[in-house]
Amino acid sequence: MGKEDYSKAFKLGKKDYQARMLRGEKPILQVLDDILPERGAYSEMSLGLVQIPIEQIVGTKTVARSSSFAGNFMPILRETSEFASKWAKLSDSHVEEGIRDPIKVYEYMYKFYVVEGNKRVSVMKYFGAVSIMGNVTRIVPKRTGEKENKVYYEFLDFYQLAPINYLWFTQEGNYAKLQEAVGKEPGECWTEDELLKFSSIYSRFASEYQAKGGGKLHISAGDAFLSFITLYGYEAIAQKTTTEIQALVAKSWEEFVLLGENSGVELKMRPNQKKKSVLDILHPVTSRKMKIAFIYEKTPGTSAWTYAHELGRLHLEQIFPEDVHTIAYENGTPENVDVLLEDAILSAGCDLVFTTSPPFVQASVKAAIANPKVLILNCSLNTSHRYIRTYYSRMYEAKFLMGAIAGAMAENDRLMYVEDYPIYGSIANINAFALGARMINPRSEVYLEWTAKKEVDIGERIREVGASCVSGKDMTIPEEASRFFGLYHIDAGGPRNLAMPLWHWGSFYEQLIWAIMDGRWKYDEDTSAKKAINYWWGMAEGVVDVVFSKYMPIGTKRLVELLKSTISSEVFNPFSGILYSQAGVVSRDPYRILAPEEIMTMDWLAENVIGSIPGKEELKEQAEPVIKQQGIKKKEG
Repeated sequence: MGKEDYSKAFKLGKKDYQARMLRGEKPILQVLDDILPERGAYSEMSLGLVQIPIEQIVGTKTVARSSSFAGNFMPILRETSEFASKWAKLSDSHVEEGIRDPIKVYEYMYKFYVVEGNKRVSVMKYFGAVSIMGNVTRIVPKRTGEKENKVYYEFLDFYQLAPINYLWFTQEGNYAKLQEAVGKEPGECWTEDELLKFSSIYSRFASEYQAKGGGKLHISAGDAFLSFITLYGYEAIAQKTTTEIQALVAKSWEEFVLLGENSGVELKMRPNQKKKSVLDILHPVTSRKMKIAFIYEKTPGTSAWTYAHELGRLHLEQIFPEDVHTIAYENGTPENVDVLLEDAILSAGCDLVFTTSPPFVQASVKAAIANPKVLILNCSLNTSHRYIRTYYSRMYEAKFLMGAIAGAMAENDRLMYVEDYPIYGSIANINAFALGARMINPRSEVYLEWTAKKEVDIGERIREVGASCVSGKDMTIPEEASRFFGLYHIDAGGPRNLAMPLWHWGSFYEQLIWAIMDGRWKYDEDTSAKKAINYWWGMAEGVVDVVFSKYMPIGTKRLVELLKSTISSEVFNPFSGILYSQAGVVSRDPYRILAPEEIMTMDWLAENVIGSIPGKEELKEQAEPVIKQQGIKKKEG
């Protein structure tokens, strides 16, 4: 029997050998000595007896035995050799009583290289074993600034909490995300039962993922698994059958492809003006009344953000009285949004759903996967998902104008900017305000405060700073009579509103509905690029504006109107020319304009901003869902 097995293994080895040769790859086993850093650039650590994943054993420590095997560890020495005889006997022994003696290996960067036991590994791989016991010595490279090295050191820290050697990531921060995804606190060790449970869940996923072709993607199975449990929930996946997991893996495949492409987000900076094709004319969009759902995090009466979107919904009702029917769902939370989406799609029969808050992203993706004929958009920035589209507005354009007004109106050069969360888009808003203020008044300083920070009293901070102009929340709401909104001037009589930024969501929704109705929606998607689509429109598209109060001096108003026209016509960009941050020079080129992606992911503050980007630990508990989805990382100084 052993000889027959060797003959079959030999054929598998020859086939793999030839295939690698044709691809221009090394046809035999990898040799650790060939890829190790120079001596002194690494250290060794004994891990003792460890269960080793067979698929991660990829080579030998030295060159001595590497040429006896093809790259898949199948033998390639002739069947009459002494090596073949020993392999065959070992095969018989495995069938009769199992291979029990541990092998000896080195581990380096998640992979294992055999010192003793090459034939045992070969036999076990031939029989499809999942793991083998071995005495492991880990080789630890010195710390460097390279991404792969940083990720590996994150793995080493994680391994102290959970000795898992069968999963690894390609992106920084994913081990911390995994710890959170499975419900563990940072630094919390895993129990034996938790490790066994995780192994069972991951192995079922990995099996389906690899069967679907995961090995061809440019990510690890660990990257895909983290995306999977982040989307559906770790405990929810634990309750799924293998058949259910198989179905979800298939439905979620484009999410994994997007991770592998590392292509990020395609920003659509303006509406698609492409005209309809002949096919669109021959096959017009149905005249059936479109049903649209809006899912809000709060209510229009208690949230300015929700109120702005509600005005947009009412605008649609007014513009499309015969073509559109809308329905609004209020007080959505990450816990109940799945139910709201299900009701909107299955009960109300909506064709299009807008989820108007970043924490609703994951639920939106799940709903889109389950209901591929329904169009779902989430209001967030820099969100990378293929099954939904996202949208936001370039509010920094309006904030620049607000800053210019504040710079002109502040008698003592002290301004205050009040922001909610340190998320994508908000940093650009802050910096644009600061740049606008400095353009008009080079001495202006912008004191930054965050409402989401723990134990902060904004009113008290305004008094302490002595700011004469404050940029507060963007607009007032029906249930609140306060005048502390927009840009206001502080004097003895209280706040005097000078200007207010306008989120004209109605204009955005109207243009998007027209695009869907006349067939332009599909032209936004480049199927070859495999990028997530994010609409990021601004003043030129009519979704951002600034309104002035009667207290604005006529000269200041005329100046700001001039700046507004240059931004709207794209003659001027707030983030152009030489730029300075708190830490130094951002751009030295007087003619350079920051790319949209640079503006969107900004993690620095302008030099005239007094304050900092808070870390997660500085924020209130209710900020967590937003920060988890959209948070900007605190820049290390």
